[in-house]
Amino acid sequence: MAGKSIFFAGGGTGGHIYPALAVAERIAELDPTAKIHFFISSRDIDEHVLSKTAFEYTALPAIGFSIRPDRLIGFCSSFVSSYKIAADALTKCDNPIVVGVGGFVAAPVCRAAYKSKIPLFLLNVDIIPGKANKLIGRWANRIFVQFEDTAEYFGRQKTKVTVAGCPLRNSFQKPNPQKAKETLGLDGKKKILLITGASTGSQNINRTICSLLGKLSNYANDWQIVHLTGRANFEQVKAGYANAPVRNKVVDYYDDMADLLAAADIVIGRSGAVSVAEYAAAGLPSICMPYPYHKDMHQYLNAGKLVDAGAAVIVDDLGDEKDRQEWLWDELEPLLKDEKKRLQMKNACKLVARKDAAKTIAEAVLGR
Repeated sequence: MAGKSIFFAGGGTGGHIYPALAVAERIAELDPTAKIHFFISSRDIDEHVLSKTAFEYTALPAIGFSIRPDRLIGFCSSFVSSYKIAADALTKCDNPIVVGVGGFVAAPVCRAAYKSKIPLFLLNVDIIPGKANKLIGRWANRIFVQFEDTAEYFGRQKTKVTVAGCPLRNSFQKPNPQKAKETLGLDGKKKILLITGASTGSQNINRTICSLLGKLSNYANDWQIVHLTGRANFEQVKAGYANAPVRNKVVDYYDDMADLLAAADIVIGRSGAVSVAEYAAAGLPSICMPYPYHKDMHQYLNAGKLVDAGAAVIVDDLGDEKDRQEWLWDELEPLLKDEKKRLQMKNACKLVARKDAAKTIAEAVLGR
Protein backbone atom coordinates (compact mmCIF):
# COMPACT_ATOMS: atom_id res chain seq x y z
CA MET A 1 0.00 0.00 0.00
CA ALA A 2 1.29 3.45 -0.94
CA GLY A 3 2.29 5.75 1.87
CA LYS A 4 0.44 8.89 2.86
CA SER A 5 1.04 12.24 1.17
CA ILE A 6 0.89 15.06 3.72
CA PHE A 7 0.50 18.62 2.47
CA PHE A 8 1.01 21.56 4.82
CA ALA A 9 -0.59 24.83 3.75
CA GLY A 10 0.25 28.21 5.21
CA GLY A 11 3.02 30.64 5.93
CA GLY A 12 3.96 34.29 5.69
CA THR A 13 5.19 34.50 9.28
CA GLY A 14 7.26 32.36 11.61
CA GLY A 15 4.06 31.91 13.64
CA HIS A 16 2.61 29.88 10.79
CA ILE A 17 5.62 28.09 9.34
CA TYR A 18 7.32 26.92 12.55
CA PRO A 19 4.33 24.99 14.02
CA ALA A 20 3.83 23.34 10.62
CA LEU A 21 7.49 22.35 10.52
CA ALA A 22 7.24 20.95 14.06
CA VAL A 23 4.37 18.64 13.08
CA ALA A 24 6.11 17.66 9.84
CA GLU A 25 9.23 16.65 11.77
CA ARG A 26 7.17 14.37 14.02
CA ILE A 27 5.27 12.84 11.09
CA ALA A 28 8.58 12.05 9.40
CA GLU A 29 9.74 10.29 12.57
CA LEU A 30 6.52 8.35 13.08
CA ASP A 31 6.09 7.35 9.43
CA PRO A 32 9.26 7.52 7.31
CA THR A 33 7.22 6.42 4.27
CA ALA A 34 5.07 9.57 4.38
CA LYS A 35 5.67 12.11 1.63
CA ILE A 36 5.62 15.65 3.01
CA HIS A 37 5.18 18.82 0.95
CA PHE A 38 4.60 22.44 1.94
CA PHE A 39 2.47 25.01 0.13
CA ILE A 40 3.87 28.35 1.30
CA SER A 41 3.69 32.07 0.60
CA SER A 42 6.23 34.00 -1.47
CA ARG A 43 7.49 35.86 1.61
CA ASP A 44 11.18 35.41 2.41
CA ILE A 45 10.65 33.86 5.86
CA ASP A 46 8.99 30.73 4.45
CA GLU A 47 11.78 29.80 2.04
CA HIS A 48 14.45 30.82 4.56
CA VAL A 49 13.11 28.29 7.06
CA LEU A 50 12.24 25.43 4.71
CA SER A 51 15.36 25.69 2.53
CA LYS A 52 17.32 24.41 5.54
CA THR A 53 15.18 21.28 5.83
CA ALA A 54 14.76 18.18 3.68
CA PHE A 55 11.10 18.98 2.94
CA GLU A 56 9.90 19.97 -0.52
CA TYR A 57 7.85 23.13 -0.93
CA THR A 58 5.94 25.18 -3.46
CA ALA A 59 5.39 28.95 -3.19
CA LEU A 60 1.85 29.87 -4.21
CA PRO A 61 0.83 33.24 -5.71
CA ALA A 62 -1.88 33.77 -3.05
CA ILE A 63 -2.14 37.25 -1.51
CA GLY A 64 -4.07 38.62 1.46
CA PHE A 65 -7.75 39.56 1.25
CA SER A 66 -8.71 43.21 0.79
CA ILE A 67 -12.01 44.95 0.06
CA ARG A 68 -10.28 47.65 -1.98
CA PRO A 69 -11.39 47.14 -5.60
CA ASP A 70 -7.85 47.28 -7.02
CA ARG A 71 -6.62 44.68 -4.54
CA LEU A 72 -9.76 42.54 -4.48
CA ILE A 73 -9.29 41.61 -8.13
CA GLY A 74 -5.72 40.53 -7.42
CA PHE A 75 -6.85 38.50 -4.42
CA CYS A 76 -9.49 36.63 -6.41
CA SER A 77 -7.10 35.95 -9.27
CA SER A 78 -4.34 34.70 -6.97
CA PHE A 79 -6.81 32.55 -5.02
CA VAL A 80 -8.00 30.79 -8.18
CA SER A 81 -4.45 30.26 -9.40
CA SER A 82 -3.34 28.87 -6.04
CA TYR A 83 -6.42 26.65 -5.86
CA LYS A 84 -5.65 25.13 -9.26
CA ILE A 85 -2.01 24.44 -8.38
CA ALA A 86 -3.01 22.77 -5.12
CA ALA A 87 -5.89 20.79 -6.62
CA ASP A 88 -3.63 19.47 -9.37
CA ALA A 89 -1.01 18.32 -6.85
CA LEU A 90 -3.59 16.70 -4.58
CA THR A 91 -5.15 14.66 -7.40
CA LYS A 92 -1.79 13.32 -8.57
CA CYS A 93 -0.68 11.69 -5.31
CA ASP A 94 -1.65 8.71 -3.18
CA ASN A 95 -3.58 9.06 0.08
CA PRO A 96 -3.46 12.87 0.33
CA ILE A 97 -4.02 14.66 3.63
CA VAL A 98 -3.95 18.44 4.11
CA VAL A 99 -2.95 20.34 7.24
CA GLY A 100 -3.81 24.04 7.16
CA VAL A 101 -1.69 26.17 9.47
CA GLY A 102 -3.07 29.65 8.90
CA GLY A 103 -2.53 32.69 6.76
CA PHE A 104 -3.92 33.71 3.39
CA VAL A 105 -1.98 31.01 1.54
CA ALA A 106 -3.75 28.22 3.47
CA ALA A 107 -7.29 28.97 2.29
CA PRO A 108 -7.07 27.96 -1.42
CA VAL A 109 -5.26 24.71 -0.57
CA CYS A 110 -7.77 23.83 2.15
CA ARG A 111 -10.64 24.68 -0.19
CA ALA A 112 -9.21 22.29 -2.77
CA ALA A 113 -8.99 19.55 -0.13
CA TYR A 114 -12.55 20.16 1.01
CA LYS A 115 -13.97 20.06 -2.52
CA SER A 116 -12.15 16.78 -3.22
CA LYS A 117 -13.24 15.27 0.12
CA ILE A 118 -9.61 14.93 1.21
CA PRO A 119 -9.00 14.69 4.99
CA LEU A 120 -8.37 18.22 6.26
CA PHE A 121 -6.89 19.28 9.58
CA LEU A 122 -6.53 22.83 10.83
CA LEU A 123 -3.87 24.03 13.25
CA ASN A 124 -4.67 27.34 14.96
CA VAL A 125 -2.17 28.44 17.60
CA ASP A 126 -3.37 32.03 18.12
CA ILE A 127 -5.88 32.53 20.88
CA ILE A 128 -8.23 34.28 18.43
CA PRO A 129 -8.44 32.69 14.96
CA GLY A 130 -8.08 34.95 11.94
CA LYS A 131 -10.67 35.24 9.19
CA ALA A 132 -8.99 32.62 7.02
CA ASN A 133 -8.91 30.06 9.83
CA LYS A 134 -12.54 30.69 10.80
CA LEU A 135 -13.45 29.93 7.19
CA ILE A 136 -11.19 26.87 7.00
CA GLY A 137 -12.70 25.67 10.27
CA ARG A 138 -16.00 25.09 8.44
CA TRP A 139 -14.28 22.73 6.02
CA ALA A 140 -11.92 20.96 8.43
CA ASN A 141 -12.49 17.51 9.85
CA ARG A 142 -10.63 18.43 13.01
CA ILE A 143 -9.21 21.63 14.52
CA PHE A 144 -6.21 21.76 16.85
CA VAL A 145 -5.73 24.80 19.08
CA GLN A 146 -3.26 25.96 21.71
CA PHE A 147 -5.71 27.55 24.17
CA GLU A 148 -9.04 26.36 25.56
CA ASP A 149 -10.53 29.83 25.03
CA THR A 150 -10.09 29.47 21.27
CA ALA A 151 -12.87 26.89 20.84
CA GLU A 152 -15.62 29.48 21.37
CA TYR A 153 -14.36 31.55 18.42
CA PHE A 154 -15.13 28.69 16.05
CA GLY A 155 -18.84 28.85 16.90
CA ARG A 156 -20.73 25.80 15.66
CA GLN A 157 -17.45 24.18 14.65
CA LYS A 158 -16.17 24.04 18.25
CA THR A 159 -17.15 20.38 18.50
CA LYS A 160 -14.26 19.68 16.12
CA VAL A 161 -11.74 21.42 18.39
CA THR A 162 -8.99 19.61 20.31
CA VAL A 163 -6.79 21.56 22.72
CA ALA A 164 -3.30 20.24 21.97
CA GLY A 165 -0.95 23.16 22.64
CA CYS A 166 1.47 24.77 20.20
CA PRO A 167 3.70 22.36 18.24
CA LEU A 168 7.39 23.10 18.80
CA ARG A 169 10.28 21.85 16.72
CA ASN A 170 12.24 18.79 17.83
CA SER A 171 15.08 21.00 18.97
CA PHE A 172 12.95 22.13 21.93
CA GLN A 173 12.96 18.59 23.30
CA LYS A 174 16.73 18.60 23.83
CA PRO A 175 18.12 22.12 23.42
CA ASN A 176 21.84 22.79 23.53
CA PRO A 177 22.43 26.12 25.33
CA GLN A 178 26.19 25.71 25.24
CA LYS A 179 26.10 25.56 21.45
CA ALA A 180 24.32 28.93 21.29
CA LYS A 181 26.85 30.49 23.65
CA GLU A 182 29.76 29.20 21.61
CA THR A 183 28.23 30.11 18.26
CA LEU A 184 27.57 33.68 19.38
CA GLY A 185 30.87 34.07 21.21
CA LEU A 186 29.26 34.76 24.58
CA ASP A 187 30.87 34.91 28.00
CA GLY A 188 30.07 31.61 29.72
CA LYS A 189 30.21 33.24 33.16
CA LYS A 190 27.66 35.98 32.51
CA LYS A 191 23.88 35.72 32.47
CA ILE A 192 22.05 36.49 29.23
CA LEU A 193 19.36 39.07 28.57
CA LEU A 194 17.75 38.15 25.25
CA ILE A 195 15.93 40.77 23.16
CA THR A 196 13.75 39.66 20.25
CA GLY A 197 11.06 41.16 18.07
CA ALA A 198 10.19 37.74 16.60
CA SER A 199 11.09 36.72 13.04
CA THR A 200 10.82 40.19 11.49
CA GLY A 201 12.07 42.24 14.44
CA SER A 202 10.40 45.21 16.14
CA GLN A 203 11.47 48.82 15.67
CA ASN A 204 9.79 49.90 18.90
CA ILE A 205 11.51 47.24 21.00
CA ASN A 206 14.82 47.99 19.30
CA ARG A 207 14.59 51.72 20.03
CA THR A 208 13.46 51.20 23.59
CA ILE A 209 16.31 48.84 24.42
CA CYS A 210 18.92 51.09 22.82
CA SER A 211 17.65 54.00 24.91
CA LEU A 212 18.14 51.97 28.12
CA LEU A 213 21.65 50.68 27.48
CA GLY A 214 23.27 53.36 29.62
CA LYS A 215 21.34 52.16 32.66
CA LEU A 216 22.83 48.69 32.34
CA SER A 217 26.32 49.84 33.32
CA ASN A 218 25.71 48.74 36.93
CA TYR A 219 25.01 45.20 35.69
CA ALA A 220 27.87 44.85 33.20
CA ASN A 221 29.85 42.52 35.46
CA ASP A 222 27.08 39.93 35.59
CA TRP A 223 25.02 40.35 32.44
CA GLN A 224 25.37 40.38 28.66
CA ILE A 225 22.83 41.02 25.90
CA VAL A 226 21.89 39.09 22.80
CA HIS A 227 19.72 41.30 20.59
CA LEU A 228 17.87 39.88 17.56
CA THR A 229 17.07 42.93 15.48
CA GLY A 230 15.27 41.65 12.40
CA ARG A 231 17.03 41.90 9.05
CA ALA A 232 15.72 45.34 8.12
CA ASN A 233 16.88 46.95 11.37
CA PHE A 234 20.30 45.41 11.93
CA GLU A 235 22.55 48.32 10.94
CA GLN A 236 20.53 50.86 12.91
CA VAL A 237 20.50 48.78 16.08
CA LYS A 238 24.16 47.83 15.73
CA ALA A 239 25.00 51.53 15.65
CA GLY A 240 22.88 52.05 18.77
CA TYR A 241 25.14 49.64 20.66
CA ALA A 242 28.34 51.45 19.66
CA ASN A 243 28.98 52.79 23.18
CA ALA A 244 27.02 50.24 25.18
CA PRO A 245 28.52 49.67 28.65
CA VAL A 246 27.52 46.01 28.69
CA ARG A 247 28.87 43.10 26.65
CA ASN A 248 26.54 42.41 23.71
CA LYS A 249 25.98 40.40 20.56
CA VAL A 250 23.72 42.04 17.98
CA VAL A 251 22.46 39.77 15.18
CA ASP A 252 19.70 40.13 12.63
CA TYR A 253 18.28 36.60 12.96
CA TYR A 254 19.08 33.34 14.72
CA ASP A 255 17.83 29.98 13.50
CA ASP A 256 18.41 27.77 16.54
CA MET A 257 16.02 29.49 18.91
CA ALA A 258 15.59 26.45 21.14
CA ASP A 259 19.29 26.61 22.02
CA LEU A 260 19.30 30.38 22.48
CA LEU A 261 16.18 30.47 24.65
CA ALA A 262 17.60 27.68 26.80
CA ALA A 263 20.80 29.70 27.24
CA ALA A 264 19.01 32.93 28.20
CA ASP A 265 18.03 34.04 31.71
CA ILE A 266 15.45 36.72 30.78
CA VAL A 267 13.75 37.46 27.48
CA ILE A 268 12.13 40.70 26.34
CA GLY A 269 10.01 40.15 23.26
CA ARG A 270 6.74 40.00 21.41
CA SER A 271 4.04 37.58 22.49
CA GLY A 272 2.92 35.84 19.35
CA ALA A 273 1.39 32.43 19.92
CA VAL A 274 4.57 30.56 19.06
CA SER A 275 6.75 32.93 21.08
CA VAL A 276 4.82 32.44 24.32
CA ALA A 277 4.85 28.67 23.82
CA GLU A 278 8.62 28.77 23.29
CA TYR A 279 9.21 30.96 26.37
CA ALA A 280 7.20 28.50 28.46
CA ALA A 281 8.91 25.42 27.03
CA ALA A 282 12.31 26.98 27.72
CA GLY A 283 11.32 27.86 31.30
CA LEU A 284 12.32 31.44 30.58
CA PRO A 285 11.13 34.47 32.60
CA SER A 286 9.71 36.91 30.08
CA ILE A 287 8.83 40.56 29.74
CA CYS A 288 6.23 40.53 26.99
CA MET A 289 5.71 43.59 24.81
CA PRO A 290 2.66 42.54 22.74
CA TYR A 291 2.32 43.84 19.21
CA PRO A 292 -0.31 46.54 19.76
CA TYR A 293 -1.73 47.08 16.27
CA HIS A 294 -3.79 43.93 15.70
CA LYS A 295 -7.50 44.73 15.81
CA ASP A 296 -8.22 41.85 18.18
CA MET A 297 -5.13 42.57 20.36
CA HIS A 298 -4.51 38.81 20.52
CA GLN A 299 -0.87 39.13 21.58
CA TYR A 300 -2.06 40.69 24.86
CA LEU A 301 -4.25 37.65 25.42
CA ASN A 302 -1.39 35.30 24.58
CA ALA A 303 0.89 37.06 27.07
CA GLY A 304 -1.89 37.02 29.63
CA LYS A 305 -1.64 33.23 29.82
CA LEU A 306 1.98 33.55 31.00
CA VAL A 307 1.16 36.42 33.34
CA ASP A 308 -1.68 34.47 34.96
CA ALA A 309 0.73 31.60 35.63
CA GLY A 310 3.31 33.96 37.14
CA ALA A 311 5.81 33.37 34.33
CA ALA A 312 5.78 36.83 32.71
CA VAL A 313 4.98 40.51 33.00
CA ILE A 314 3.58 42.80 30.31
CA VAL A 315 4.93 46.17 29.19
CA ASP A 316 2.60 48.01 26.82
CA ASP A 317 4.06 49.08 23.48
CA LEU A 318 1.50 51.83 22.97
CA GLY A 319 1.66 55.41 24.14
CA ASP A 320 4.55 57.76 24.85
CA GLU A 321 8.02 56.41 24.15
CA LYS A 322 9.46 57.84 27.36
CA ASP A 323 6.71 56.17 29.39
CA ARG A 324 7.45 52.88 27.65
CA GLN A 325 11.14 53.20 28.49
CA GLU A 326 10.41 53.87 32.16
CA TRP A 327 7.86 51.06 32.38
CA LEU A 328 10.26 48.56 30.82
CA TRP A 329 13.09 49.55 33.15
CA ASP A 330 10.78 49.31 36.17
CA GLU A 331 10.03 45.69 35.22
CA LEU A 332 13.51 44.75 34.04
CA GLU A 333 15.74 46.03 36.82
CA PRO A 334 14.14 43.95 39.62
CA LEU A 335 14.58 40.81 37.50
CA LEU A 336 18.23 41.62 36.85
CA LYS A 337 18.77 41.86 40.59
CA ASP A 338 16.56 39.09 41.93
CA GLU A 339 17.62 35.53 41.13
CA LYS A 340 14.90 34.13 43.41
CA LYS A 341 12.21 35.95 41.44
CA ARG A 342 13.62 34.64 38.16
CA LEU A 343 13.56 31.10 39.54
CA GLN A 344 9.92 31.50 40.60
CA MET A 345 8.99 32.64 37.09
CA LYS A 346 10.99 29.81 35.56
CA ASN A 347 9.13 27.25 37.65
CA ALA A 348 5.81 28.90 36.78
CA CYS A 349 6.48 28.19 33.11
CA LYS A 350 5.85 24.51 33.84
CA LEU A 351 2.20 25.35 34.48
CA VAL A 352 1.63 26.36 30.85
CA ALA A 353 4.32 24.50 28.88
CA ARG A 354 3.09 21.68 26.62
CA LYS A 355 5.94 19.93 24.84
CA ASP A 356 3.86 17.05 23.45
CA ALA A 357 1.69 19.06 21.03
CA ALA A 358 3.60 18.17 17.85
CA LYS A 359 3.43 14.45 18.60
CA THR A 360 -0.28 14.61 19.50
CA ILE A 361 -1.15 16.35 16.22
CA ALA A 362 1.16 14.19 14.10
CA GLU A 363 -0.42 11.00 15.45
CA ALA A 364 -3.90 12.34 14.72
CA VAL A 365 -2.96 13.28 11.14
CA LEU A 366 -1.57 9.78 10.60
CA GLY A 367 -4.71 8.23 12.07
CA ARG A 368 -3.01 6.71 15.11
